[in-house]
Amino acid sequence: MSVVSALSGDPIRFPFWQKPLVQGLWFGGLGMLMFSAGLPATRMAVLDMPPVFVGAGRALIAALLALLLLLVTRQTLPTLSQWRGLALVALGSVFAYPVLSALALQQVGASHGILVTSVMPLFTAFFGAYLTKQWPRIGFWLFALLGALCVALYALQHSTGPFQLADGYLVLASFLCGFSYAKGAILSKELGSWQVICWALVMSIPVLLPWVWAYQPDYAAVSLQSWLALGYLSVFTMFIGFFCWYKGLAIGGIAKVSQLQLLSPFSGLALSALLLAEPLQWLHWLLALAVVACIALGRRFG
Repeated sequence: MSVVSALSGDPIRFPFWQKPLVQGLWFGGLGMLMFSAGLPATRMAVLDMPPVFVGAGRALIAALLALLLLLVTRQTLPTLSQWRGLALVALGSVFAYPVLSALALQQVGASHGILVTSVMPLFTAFFGAYLTKQWPRIGFWLFALLGALCVALYALQHSTGPFQLADGYLVLASFLCGFSYAKGAILSKELGSWQVICWALVMSIPVLLPWVWAYQPDYAAVSLQSWLALGYLSVFTMFIGFFCWYKGLAIGGIAKVSQLQLLSPFSGLALSALLLAEPLQWLHWLLALAVVACIALGRRFG
């Protein structure tokens, strides 16, 4: 922007890539890609380790990294009200989703888990609107529901059988994690995007330590592949991915950026096929195009 335009009172025009929604979608998309490998990696890890150890262990490793980062950067302690909000973030993101998804993936494949948890964007958008009292227009909700319905119908058609406990774990994990995403995005405006997940992880250490100790695996029987999967879950899914995700939600808006989660099943399915040799059909890609169209139309009419 030139000095003349600033003094003349002309409206400021930012480049396309500097618009808040564009930046929010960029950071949110990067976080989504990291998260999309989470269920395939979890499936790999639970083949050799107890699911509670995988869920709590990934969070504990991330918590130790978070503690180190907070100490090095000398972050100010959150206030009492912020600690309460962080406890809600920890409930969904640190405990519920990692542990419940690991329990489920002992019983079902990663592809099945990916399809069931694709309902999470709707939970995130709803809780984001409820907490902020900023409700998008009806067009946004119609296309968001349509996108979720496309995925839900696909999941129902390709279900391995009637409702099972694993599906209950996955839906509950998605519900609680959707709430924590929305709450974390709000807190990120006060504490900073990466600070939110770091504080939520650190405050969880006293609970995570006894869980990890109680559910230790037979270390000699754990393969290198499972250790690498646990390492990925700890560093990327539980740590770096949240930095990008919360920043994207805070910049671009919870309701709209959260719809990027609808794309996560398809990158996750591709990774499941690549890493776990799970079948991938052409219908997956057709459904992906339909979901992308719902996201684009939701942005247009929301």
